[in-house]
Amino acid sequence: MVIILDAMGSDKRPDPEIQGAVDAAAALDVEIILVGDEAVLAPKLAAANPNHLPVRIHHAPEAIEMGDHAVESAKAKPGNSMAVGVDLLKRGEGQAFVTAGATGAAMFISLLSLKRIPGIQRPALTAIFPTRTGRCVVLDIGANADCRPEFFPQFAIMGSLYAERVLGVKNPRVGLLANGEEEGKGNELVKSSFPLVKASGVNFIGNTEPKELFGGSADVVITDGFTGNIMLKSSEAVARLITDTLKTELTASFTRKIGALLVKPAFKKVKSLVDPTDVGAAPLLGVNGLVFVGHGRSDAKSITSAIRVAKQAVDAGLMDAMRDALKDRVN
Repeated sequence: MVIILDAMGSDKRPDPEIQGAVDAAAALDVEIILVGDEAVLAPKLAAANPNHLPVRIHHAPEAIEMGDHAVESAKAKPGNSMAVGVDLLKRGEGQAFVTAGATGAAMFISLLSLKRIPGIQRPALTAIFPTRTGRCVVLDIGANADCRPEFFPQFAIMGSLYAERVLGVKNPRVGLLANGEEEGKGNELVKSSFPLVKASGVNFIGNTEPKELFGGSADVVITDGFTGNIMLKSSEAVARLITDTLKTELTASFTRKIGALLVKPAFKKVKSLVDPTDVGAAPLLGVNGLVFVGHGRSDAKSITSAIRVAKQAVDAGLMDAMRDALKDRVN
């Protein structure tokens, strides 16, 4: 299997990408194509890969810089690493593409090059949220700030397939994010979307509040990208607040440090639940190819995790399953 990696995406590029690619090649039995400026990448890769693991470079002369307007920069720099990488995916030189670059640029370039899966109007960015009983697929978390009701059954089908194929959840329970569980709750978008999702053929459990999401009542939760992105960032901020406060309080005195040692296993478990490096990247579902977008702050561990998630999607035959399901179930 070949995974294509944008080597110029993260905030600290290309070091996390190079080390993450080497680690993935060692652990996951995959070949990695690093896309970026060969003059920059070659000496760094030689130093990081003394055992000559299957990581190779494909030259891309340009990069989308931090602070650039994503779409304008993508248009102005057609030779950027993200565009070159997506083109390699389109040509069949790899089975999935991973980037820690700007989400807007990834969406624009993927749509321009790969197009949409037939039956999909708008792709959705997806996140995996920890819950009391496992994990929940949440989409959209930022690709579409403004949505129409007809997008939601498509999100439901894609999220359900991802949960089933990649996470191994049988007959995933799909909820519609709202401010109340009863049908008729929510804004006009939620109210109009409810009957469309109900008729989409997924295992729809109705409106789902955030407390039910984190409580494990749903395996997939769908929402518009504006609401989903705020929920994602709020959840990350609360998780960081709690872990930082616990760290400060448990190390404030010698007695507390002793107590902290006794509960250290429990805190390691909590940390693993909220650690984004374990997930690595979010799939951009709905484009006609496997594209995964990681955080700009990704480190080497995050990059390796992103490659692992991409490999799982390839192994699960996600693209073929999604094309077939959407062909049969979306008008």
